[in-house]
Formats: sequence, C-alpha cells, structure tokens
Amino acid sequence: MSSKSKEISLFMIDGEPSSRIKCTMKNRLSVIYKIPRLMLENCKEGNGDIVMHLKQTGIYFLIGENAESGNKTIYIGQAGIRKNGNGLYCRLNEHIKNEKENYWSDWNEIIAFTTQNDSFGPTEISYLENKFTKLAKDACRYDVMNGNEPNQGNITEEKESELQDFIDDACVMISVLGYKVFEPLVKQSVEKGQKNINNTPLFIFQGKYDAQAIITNEGFVLLKGSEISPGVKSSMRESSMIIRNSNKDKISNDFILLDDILFTSSSAAACFVGGCSLSGNAKWRTKDGKSPKDFNF
Repeated sequence: MSSKSKEISLFMIDGEPSSRIKCTMKNRLSVIYKIPRLMLENCKEGNGDIVMHLKQTGIYFLIGENAESGNKTIYIGQAGIRKNGNGLYCRLNEHIKNEKENYWSDWNEIIAFTTQNDSFGPTEISYLENKFTKLAKDACRYDVMNGNEPNQGNITEEKESELQDFIDDACVMISVLGYKVFEPLVKQSVEKGQKNINNTPLFIFQGKYDAQAIITNEGFVLLKGSEISPGVKSSMRESSMIIRNSNKDKISNDFILLDDILFTSSSAAACFVGGCSLSGNAKWRTKDGKSPKDFNF
C-alpha cells in the first residue's frame, strides 16, 4: 500500500458510530460501507446512497469472532447484479438467511465495497475477491472462512494496475474503520539476527529460548520462528495462558512460532515464551543492551 497522505471522509448515516458508516476517499471512486448485521434490512429501501450502492456489483466482507477459539473471523465474497436489480444487498441477505453456513453465527458486521459509478464487472470482482482473500490469509490476523480459493480470472496488465489502486484504497479505508484485516503485523520479512526492521529495534529473549520481538505502533510483536517453552508453570499469567490456547495452531510440534503474534506488553510476550510470570524489561534486550522501557514502551 502507498504511504502517501490521504484524505478520508466518514459519514455516520444514522448519527451513531456503532451504526451504519459510509467511508470515501477524496478524488477516488471507491466507496465502503460498514453495516451492522441487524441493520442490513434498513438498507433495502429509501433514497440514500447506501440503498443505491448496495444494488450494485461489489465485494463484501462478513466480520466476526469464533465463539470457541475467540479468533476474529472473516468471509470474503463477491456479488453481481441480479435480474431483480439487486447486487450486494441480495447476496448479503442470502447469507443472513442461510443458517447452514458453518460461520453463520460468527459474524456480526458487514463491510461492503463498490464504486461511485458501478464500474466493477464479473471479471473485476473475481479478481478482487481472489486478491483480498490472499491478503487476508497472508496477514494472519483473521481466520478466513472461505472454503475454496476464489478464481482470479484473466485480466490485462492495464486492468490489474487499475484494480490495484482500488485494493489499496479499500485496505486503507477498512483499516480506518477499525478492521486491520489486510495489514501484516510485520510489514516485511524478518531474517534472524537482523538488527532493525522498519527502523524498529530487534529484541532478543534473555533465556534458554531463542525468541525475537519488535515494537510496532500496535504493541509488542513476537516474531515468527521464535522458540517457546514446551510447558507452563503455575505462575504463568491467566491472560498469557489464554493467548497460548487461542494461538495453539500457530505453534509447531517443536514449539516454534509459525506466525507473528501481537501482545499488549513486553511482559505478556515474555510470559508466553517462558511459560511463567516474567518481566518484559528484564527478559527482552537489544544487541546493545537496551530494554523496551528505553523506547518508552
């Protein structure tokens, strides 16, 4: 995604931040709507832009949380215009009525993505669905509930470049709405022993486990490839135990992290690695001996 400055407008359709929100970007054609599941019916009729735009072709995201694992979930789909004149609205309503879907009870928010001029066709939405699904899987923040990999289809180089702009716009706006579905915790690959990542110091765990972490704008990130304790002690914090259990699918049989994991504090990450109650400022050090508190964390 581009790092250029952007002007984004949020319009609270119902006057409340927890209700329907329209999101647009200055001088761009992309338009995003955040819609609570219970309010989709309110988008069926009327004169507002949301009613018009939900009749169009577009991409949608069903966002929620798995009750058992506590993991955030997302389903990504496409909707074309039907004979009845409805596109996104009709497809979203089908999801609400289909209780047989294995993620039916998980999601409670809708993100709908279309354009101001209804410019997406079947080829465009197939490509976009494929790309958004891949981005979500690569970011590893949400469990992607799609059963099959969407077909990318065949598009020209020119069209691919054009659609990449739409993808960038959508990712930024969806993140602004509070869903960092497509943003990896660490924005570039990490090589063991690398001193800095995105101008962020690399911390090394001070103990028998070979683990590394960095500070980001979101918190303290334990990096993929880190080694963690096979067992846990009674002194391990309950919160760290919950994080261990909810991320067990990200831990190999050899107790190596398969993905980056975000923590709210360096101590929580230290507990996760060591399997017991530990001080983050004592257990994490850069190569020149600095602790997280030396970076105001």
